[in-house]
Amino acid sequence: MEQKNGTLLEIHDLSVSFRMYDYDEFRHNDIRRRLKQTDLQVISDLHLIVNPGEIVAVAGSSGSGKSLLASAILGILPDNATVRGHLHYKGEEMTAARQRQLRGTEIALVPQSVAFLDPLMKVGAQVDGHRRPRQTERRKSLFQRFGLPDKTPQLYPFQLSGGMARRVLVSTALISEAQLIIADEPTPGMSLNQALEALRLFREMADEGKAVILITHDIDLAIEFADRVAVFYAGTTVETAFASDFKSGPDALRHPYSKALWNALPQNGFLPIEGFQPYAGNLPGGCLFAPRCPYKTPQCIAEIPPIREVRGGEVRCQHEMNF
Repeated sequence: MEQKNGTLLEIHDLSVSFRMYDYDEFRHNDIRRRLKQTDLQVISDLHLIVNPGEIVAVAGSSGSGKSLLASAILGILPDNATVRGHLHYKGEEMTAARQRQLRGTEIALVPQSVAFLDPLMKVGAQVDGHRRPRQTERRKSLFQRFGLPDKTPQLYPFQLSGGMARRVLVSTALISEAQLIIADEPTPGMSLNQALEALRLFREMADEGKAVILITHDIDLAIEFADRVAVFYAGTTVETAFASDFKSGPDALRHPYSKALWNALPQNGFLPIEGFQPYAGNLPGGCLFAPRCPYKTPQCIAEIPPIREVRGGEVRCQHEMNF
């Protein structure tokens, strides 16, 4: 797809697995138990490119790997995680040391859980951090735009409603000097006007040359502000399309799952498809969507399709009829 001023973040062939232990039964005179070590792969061959000056929305059902992607980029996965693949920020490989250097400075996270707020610090101090007075003025402006009461900086997190806490978390990222913001479901608990204001602020940051990864279930809201939409399924990228393609309808999209997502929106008929997203411990061979795909062939079941460019977008599918 067309890139703006070079790439900011490049992810190719990303895989994430977790080392886990389970009981394995065997018989030797009597039944005994022993621990069995397994590797549970939850992300496989994931592909994503983010350019300066754009918002990339990441969409997909629960369990598709959206939030794990954020943790993998920042290097905050638990110790039992193994990450393979290629992550580059501004052309440099993201080693563990570089991830520590970047997070909180050039890369900021809006976490999904409001529990990330320190319960022992007042809200204003948490948002301001060690920033200069100019940034404190920026915080006041953000709080006003979000409709937060004047007393909010003097409150502790337990004194905030869920929606207020969510707006504070978004403000913490927006006030930073980060070049890349990863917003993981930033709008639940907000009113529609508050959510729109948050997305307008993200749009302003992108228009200034920064970049935003917007992880969301709300495709309708995302496509009004995003430049592109990356569609995840069962831990991999199945399509990256321009937001305008989702506005145009299923014929503009490339992958059967993306088309199914469009058809499942309430205003488009709320049409479900048969089957369910496979569990990470029981993934099918070949194309992960093949068990639910009306176009599957023996080749789909046997081979994992590569990502390829089609009509200005990217898709992991080998059926010409979809293109």
